Amino acid sequence: MLTLYNQFIRLYFIGIRLASIWNKKAAAWINGRKSLFEDLEKAIGNEGRIIWMHCSSAGEFEQGKPLIESLKKEYPAYKILVSFFSPSGFDTAHNYQDADYITYLPLDTQKNAERFLRTVKPKLVIFVKYEFWYHHLNATAFLQIPLLLVSAVFRKEQVFFKSYGSFYRRMLLLFRDIFVQDEVSLLLLRENGISHATICGDTRFDRVTKLSSQFLAIDFIQNFIGDKNVIVAGSTWEGDEILLAAYAKENPQLKFIVAPHEMAPSHLSSLKNLFPVHILYSEYTTDASQQNAQTLIIDSIGLLSRLYKYATLTYVGGGFTKDGIHNILEAAVWGKPVVFGPNYKKYREAGELIDAAGGFSVSTEEEFKKLADHLLMNEDYLQATGNKAQNYIKKNTGATKKILQAIQEKRLLTRL
Repeated sequence: MLTLYNQFIRLYFIGIRLASIWNKKAAAWINGRKSLFEDLEKAIGNEGRIIWMHCSSAGEFEQGKPLIESLKKEYPAYKILVSFFSPSGFDTAHNYQDADYITYLPLDTQKNAERFLRTVKPKLVIFVKYEFWYHHLNATAFLQIPLLLVSAVFRKEQVFFKSYGSFYRRMLLLFRDIFVQDEVSLLLLRENGISHATICGDTRFDRVTKLSSQFLAIDFIQNFIGDKNVIVAGSTWEGDEILLAAYAKENPQLKFIVAPHEMAPSHLSSLKNLFPVHILYSEYTTDASQQNAQTLIIDSIGLLSRLYKYATLTYVGGGFTKDGIHNILEAAVWGKPVVFGPNYKKYREAGELIDAAGGFSVSTEEEFKKLADHLLMNEDYLQATGNKAQNYIKKNTGATKKILQAIQEKRLLTRL
């Protein structure tokens, strides 16, 4: 199986290199790794106290941030190195002050993994949620460096639990500790002979709670909204936007703020056509004539988690794509009802938020219309639903504290 794995890694690299000819993300993946080791060796030098955290992409980085910040506070003598697999994750990290080093993860070969560890010399290694690169994990375990998996979620349909999944199950045995989000994950692991797991929850709850406590107002948003009800829709895709645009057409008295997942010019052009009475965030002024715009289209990144605070009702996109919904916790933390599309089954928090009566899934324009009308026309119901969403967040905070406590109790790091 290892031979097949190595062949897959080679074929993956060839595929990415070919795709880089026409695909910008693939080109960034290749170019970002060209001088990876030389850059790391120059930056790190003889530094001997590094905590290495690996995140697949931007979403996992958000999960990792609460733990990074706690580790920096409790172990200030250590530097934090964060690695990414994807360009989207790497690109979001450069302004994050609590990470001392930002890098791509090298292609997962034995040679690369061994060189990476020789260069970084980590005292603790943390993988966030998922991504199981055999050679990097195996090299870390071979050197007896403490290796943790945090905020992990497992489902029975994953390869670990298939009859042919023994190679991948063995990867899980390389971790010293696995911190899972829920009991389902814990039981799956135990049923498959993996006993070194603990339920700690999801660090994203800690992240959104902290962000809400540090809220900074966004210029002119309240001016755009005025005294109208507003639906704030974040990380939207085409299926979400068609649904929302139909409701906007029927309800000209409402305001809409739409922050699409993709901001390519072609997609922004499509959004303009769907929401004809619009203004772009980048072009907005306080000119009185612009107050007549029904929809504010957000063509800038980094605003979404704060935009949800201004909502009467929130909508989180992705539920009409094969990958599923985006981060609903960013919306729920503000005590606003959260609506999303039908593809949410892979996301534990979505089902739990529905069960808590703070979230709703819709599959059609008619379902969304019926739900939105009911919420917006019934102030008491709207408020009660928002409170339930916020209480769900409060009830699930604390994962970071539990993980940090385990690191301290097991003395995985030395206080210097």
